[in-house]
Amino acid sequence: MKTIRLILALTLLAATAVPSYGQAKKKQVLNLFCWSEYVPQEVIDGFTKETGIKVNTENYASNEEMLSKLLAGGSKYDLIQPSEYTIEALIKKEKLDALTLENIPNLKNLDPKFTKMPHDPEGKYSVPWMAGTVGIVVNTAKVKTPITGYKDVFAGTHKRRIVVLNDSREIVSWALATLGISANDMTPENLEKAKPILATWLPQVKVYDSDSPKTALLNGDVDLGIVWSGEAAILWKKNKKFSYVLPAEGAHQFIDSLAIPKGAPNKENAEKFINYILKPEVSVRISGEFPYTNPNAEAVKLLKPEQRDNPASYPPGAPKLETFKDIGAAAKEIDKLVTDIKGRK
Repeated sequence: MKTIRLILALTLLAATAVPSYGQAKKKQVLNLFCWSEYVPQEVIDGFTKETGIKVNTENYASNEEMLSKLLAGGSKYDLIQPSEYTIEALIKKEKLDALTLENIPNLKNLDPKFTKMPHDPEGKYSVPWMAGTVGIVVNTAKVKTPITGYKDVFAGTHKRRIVVLNDSREIVSWALATLGISANDMTPENLEKAKPILATWLPQVKVYDSDSPKTALLNGDVDLGIVWSGEAAILWKKNKKFSYVLPAEGAHQFIDSLAIPKGAPNKENAEKFINYILKPEVSVRISGEFPYTNPNAEAVKLLKPEQRDNPASYPPGAPKLETFKDIGAAAKEIDKLVTDIKGRK
């Protein structure tokens, strides 16, 4: 009987040991929810090669899309890539996990001017990925009149030759800028002021594209665009006929960051990824493919002179720049306003 009991005990021990071994060998993953055309595949592959962690990516085209999915129960995501005002909103709603800073020693490589920003004053919840501006691209081979701001783009002489970001808040902010109103002052009264301006502007737009607005310019479908600075930088690199202008009325300066959603299933892996992309030799590869303004001071030292001299990536003497703040429920009214005007015949 003792022998039988011993055999049973050993059998049970062996059975319980198998799942434990399987657990140890379980493939590590990281679920990344990010902007399209913003994370180089070679960076993802390099991270997997170094750590053995497989990266699953899902893309979004706007902060609002990302926020909607996250607030609807997107607990499967380990790492997101929100812009400054979205980080502010997520912190208010307690939807972000505080970072374990000791797991991210490469934070030391960041330029101090990009850390502890107003949207995350203690630097507890986010790490800057890239910064940039929203400005005007001009095909100087086609457009011979001076373009200095939004009013010039929509003066009526470039009808149906314009591409703009498919982003309601951006679009409304341009109209308000022509009135000297802050992009963060989205009151009902100010939205009413923007309405007639947009009613004149939007029928002149041929293409709305937030993912790759450079494509319409490269293909010759349009001559002007209001686009992300990284897209403008790629255009300038391909052909110097594409100039980049920061609007005289004022421009949006954005800061896209990495943050970990509350309840992320693989938080440690997310912090490993953040630390990995903060290596200067990795961060400079991101700039090589997506030439925005790099907040990594050590990586900037590795940029080639022609990269640092790109006027869209590092604009000389930037005029009035403003970062977006969380505007709460006004976002829905803004989206409705733009959607209604777009839908008019």
